[in-house]
Amino acid sequence: MDIHLTLPYPPSVNHYWGQSGKRRFIGKKGKEFRAKVVEIVDREKIVTLFGRLSVTVYLYPPDRRKRDLDNCMKSLLDACEHAACYENDSQIDELHIIRMNVVKGGECLITVHQL
Repeated sequence: MDIHLTLPYPPSVNHYWGQSGKRRFIGKKGKEFRAKVVEIVDREKIVTLFGRLSVTVYLYPPDRRKRDLDNCMKSLLDACEHAACYENDSQIDELHIIRMNVVKGGECLITVHQL
């Protein structure tokens, strides 16, 4: 069984996390993104995957600014874990990230496949 989802463009690590002194927490943009992912996963009636996984991500950035692809993977994978697509992102053995053309507002297509 595979999971195929169309999600909003994930926030970068810099926007996902907040910090107060030594305390680190998920910030406002991170919480909003997680909530959207949970909503989409619930609507699509996604069943949790177990075992080893392969993930392919197609990122459609919202604009032409320079972006590091790996910068938004943490928020994306954590949000998918939080939404119960899989138990833990440590299950992922393969991760493929492909930058696509700019799309107004940005978008992310993700496929999670059991190995």
